[in-house]
Amino acid sequence: MIRFDGVSKQHGRQILFVAASAVIHRGEKVGLVGPNGAGKSTLFRLVTREEEPDEGQVAIDRGVTVGHFSQDVGEMSGRSAVAETMDGAGPVSTVAAELHELEHALADPARADELDDLVERFGHVQARFDELGGYALEARAREILAGLGFSPEMMDGDVGALSGGWKMRVALARILLMRPDAILLDEPSNHLDLESIIWLEEFLKAYEGAILMTSHDKEFMNRVVSKIVEIDGGELTSYSGDYDFYERERAIADAHQQAQFDRQQAMLKKELAFIERFKARASHAAQVQSRVKKLDKIEKVEPPKVRKQVDFEFRGAPRSGEDVARLAGVVKRYGSRTVYDGLDLLVRRGERWCVLGANGAGKSTLLKLVAGTAAPDGGAVAVGASVKMGYFAQHAMELLDGEKTVWETLQDAFPRASIGSLRTLAGCFGFSGDEVEKRCRVLSGGEKARLVLATMLYDPPNFLVLDEPTNHLDVTTKEMLVRALAGYEGTMLFVSHDRRFLGALSNRVLELGPDGPVPYGGGYTEYVARTGREAPGLRELARHA
Repeated sequence: MIRFDGVSKQHGRQILFVAASAVIHRGEKVGLVGPNGAGKSTLFRLVTREEEPDEGQVAIDRGVTVGHFSQDVGEMSGRSAVAETMDGAGPVSTVAAELHELEHALADPARADELDDLVERFGHVQARFDELGGYALEARAREILAGLGFSPEMMDGDVGALSGGWKMRVALARILLMRPDAILLDEPSNHLDLESIIWLEEFLKAYEGAILMTSHDKEFMNRVVSKIVEIDGGELTSYSGDYDFYERERAIADAHQQAQFDRQQAMLKKELAFIERFKARASHAAQVQSRVKKLDKIEKVEPPKVRKQVDFEFRGAPRSGEDVARLAGVVKRYGSRTVYDGLDLLVRRGERWCVLGANGAGKSTLLKLVAGTAAPDGGAVAVGASVKMGYFAQHAMELLDGEKTVWETLQDAFPRASIGSLRTLAGCFGFSGDEVEKRCRVLSGGEKARLVLATMLYDPPNFLVLDEPTNHLDVTTKEMLVRALAGYEGTMLFVSHDRRFLGALSNRVLELGPDGPVPYGGGYTEYVARTGREAPGLRELARHA
């Protein structure tokens, strides 16, 4: 269906692909992996013809339609979320827009004198809309938007009033409604909550077309894909399996290559020692020449590429009192909506609470109340004795000074720290070499998140309040953070949509459901086993295909 034949591509001095080849067959679900900057987005642009290869070709079978969801959604305003979703469905969207305008015109008293003409035109347009399957399409659009977390009010409201994250969901809904023969998905789960991620998994597993996608969510990748294409060193390598299979196979291949490299190096060392020892002796001249020629013909084995993995180690945090945070009879309202009405919660030292709940359940509000950035309308919130809190909010990245470099930001935060320790800190969070000289205003969302986490964790608090800390983080940084926090001795209260993060780090669960907050002893893994669901908004456990 889609073939990459001997593709080479270079951006300035950066070589992305060198005679790279791969194929995506009809109906295959493929995960695209590779380090940041390896060329994943460029590969998508080659498929959509936004870029052309320098050499080789990207061939797409005749008649194959391709839909592309990227993080750059563009401007959206002036229409409802449903209308914007249907806009990608071709001619029917134009007819739907006219039908909507005619409905408003018929209800407008100022146009009463045009009533006969409007009624006649409405009949023609309505018939055309029905002929194109418009009513079924609108129902499908609403079903997809509901799956992605939209309420009926949000579906019919102006899309321009939505946040960037919700506009991303509308853009994703458009692609899913199109049902092209092949879908290119660039981080589709980035702005979704857990319920929406699980719904999307089920949708994509049932989707009959081909999928090529990137994702920093390992669990999501494992549930959806059955093949991995890796970009590394300018090459495309295919693995027939999910992400965990790819990691195992890659580790085995690296071990074999290292063993081959070591054996060849030992042989070369032995041969070179012989040549060096006997090169001046006439009696051994023929043997020396024979071995020199042999070495010249040997195809050198390269060592496996080093996968940079730097671990961050926490300093010891000061010990807090036994009661870290207490909420008693807390009431919180936003306008006419009551989020909490008499919430009680005690967080004790060493506990790691993960907070689960559908959109609007009050997860971020709870964290704001504990962190003191929001005040309760009733009841009391108290933080215990000797508690030093670190709060990572979803807007924390916006507080960085755009004109300062990464290095200046770290130095300002820790003026007494040695250059060596700050270099190590920067390296742990993915800023090596010249990357520390980048100004904050040019950093990506993931880079900003890493920098904020670095400044928070270097001099560790004993109580971490984290609101979606893994948003925008790549797989390597996410795994490093999980390993680091697994060894953290303080207390945690956090929200995350990453199931590996939830399972590895929680030992308590607070479920915010329609019947009010329900605490569970044991972590997220125990919660799933006990309730039979992976999120409060789901009625049954989404199982592996």
